[in-house]
Amino acid sequence: MATSVAEHLVRQLVGAGVSRIYGIVGDSLNPVVDAVRRTPGIDWVHVRHEEAAAFAAAGEAEVTGRLTACAGSCGPGNLHLINGLYDANRSRLPVLAIASHIPSNQIGTQFFQETHPDRLFTEASVFSEMISSPAQLPRVTRSAIQHAVGTPGVAVLTLPGDVADLELGDEGQALNPATRPATLVPDEDDVAALAAAIDAAKKVTLFVGAGARGAHGEVLALADLIGAPVGHSLRGKEVIQYDNPFDVGMSGLLGYGACQEAMEEADLLVLVGTDFPYPDFLPADVRTAQIDIDARHLGRRTRLDVPVHGDVGATLRMLLPLVKRKKSRSFLKAMLKKHDRIMSKVVGAYTRRVERHRPIHPEYAAVQLDEAAGPDTVFTVDTGMNNVWAARYLTPNGRRRVIGSFLHGSMANALPHAIGAAFADRDRQVVALAGDGGLSMLLGELITLRDHELPVTVVVFNNATLGMVKLEMLVEGMPAHATDTPPVDYRRLAESLDIPALRVQDPRELRSTFADALGRRGPVLVDVVTDPNALSIPPSITAGQVRGFATSMTKQIFGGGSGEVMAMARSNLRNIPRP
Repeated sequence: MATSVAEHLVRQLVGAGVSRIYGIVGDSLNPVVDAVRRTPGIDWVHVRHEEAAAFAAAGEAEVTGRLTACAGSCGPGNLHLINGLYDANRSRLPVLAIASHIPSNQIGTQFFQETHPDRLFTEASVFSEMISSPAQLPRVTRSAIQHAVGTPGVAVLTLPGDVADLELGDEGQALNPATRPATLVPDEDDVAALAAAIDAAKKVTLFVGAGARGAHGEVLALADLIGAPVGHSLRGKEVIQYDNPFDVGMSGLLGYGACQEAMEEADLLVLVGTDFPYPDFLPADVRTAQIDIDARHLGRRTRLDVPVHGDVGATLRMLLPLVKRKKSRSFLKAMLKKHDRIMSKVVGAYTRRVERHRPIHPEYAAVQLDEAAGPDTVFTVDTGMNNVWAARYLTPNGRRRVIGSFLHGSMANALPHAIGAAFADRDRQVVALAGDGGLSMLLGELITLRDHELPVTVVVFNNATLGMVKLEMLVEGMPAHATDTPPVDYRRLAESLDIPALRVQDPRELRSTFADALGRRGPVLVDVVTDPNALSIPPSITAGQVRGFATSMTKQIFGGGSGEVMAMARSNLRNIPRP
């Protein structure tokens, strides 16, 4: 029985477990959209911008771990996918993107809307190929699926509209791709070398990333065996922080706690499933071991003395019987004590005695949201200051998820990520922790929430400024410029779309407002008016950063901005704890 290329492609996606395709319909993509209409088990999700389609597919893949799909029409349509696909690929998420193309006989003639998707998406994917004839489709699509699932990452299929309409025989084309990833077991000698390095070191610190997912018990067993403090990256927070008596916080630009000191004072630093991108926060003079399932990650950020190529869980299960128990717990106790002091007197200070402060301190709002949210909530977090508040004040428990553009660093990801997470499970609480800058970039996706009645609570931290960019300018010695935006009442915008909305300006109303919003079904928006002068301080501050900040403040005063400088001081210095 003959079917069209588009029909066969859609059936292959269904066979690989794909339940929906996110995208915008149009011209060269029409054969695929019509095939979705006629194929049981798969739906088309109409978004308002193709970038949101890619982010939504990534959000669904993060929550489910399964292959997802998005699509864009020829030229400008599929070009809009690229930012979300970059993000998905860097986060190693199994996403298949269909980039439809102009008529095949016009390729290379500078035809209307002509681009070359098979070339353009190469850097944002692990697989990018064009289907030029029906006979190609089954094997190339299978290869795309296997690349997306097995690497994992983004696979892109470029499909001219006229080719999508051609007939393809079904004989002998089985639709049963392998969609379950394998476990990579490390070499025994590498594991033995790691055990010897751990035994030889008096002070060991474990720094854990998202690659340790599923190995929580093994990491804690190793920490207990060797008396090691356990720090984590931002993506590692949800993986290892919960139920962890060895936790010393997070390092990096958004970090907190004693993690940085624990890494710097160790004799051996073990990087566990992390491709942490900031070498300035990794000590160059500390012996370093690294466990990673991707050999390309080994040693590319910092020194590497003991490499282990393998799955974290499999590696630690082989390692634990080889490591001797350390008697001394002095290093661990010292780091835990320092961590407790920092968390209670520094990080925690920003959430106390601020119940009457207006505009609302964002740290306090984050704590109230954390306490109001359910035990299996999916939080999607915008890049910028919201990353800081999520990293410091959202509490993981092994069931909650915290999703963001943590490697690509794109604005506007929170809302479309939440769309994908909500489609994955409509009975699960999803909270989009959005900045007003990020939300305004893809504001049209509020229509997608309403269109599909998705159970997403959008919490807008509305400070009418690009807070992280403002801080970056200040640290560089520049007065903040072009970072502020006109105040917007997002409650009224949401209500114009028939989305229930609430606005909070009094911090004493946060708890009841969050409880009200999270108790509703369907989409709801909470507009929280927060302090634009609230700053985040990294765990390690250089003299140059201090000089830059002082310089920018001086320039601002002499430029007539003394009032702004005083407002910033009132917003932050009053919260710095006294000895």
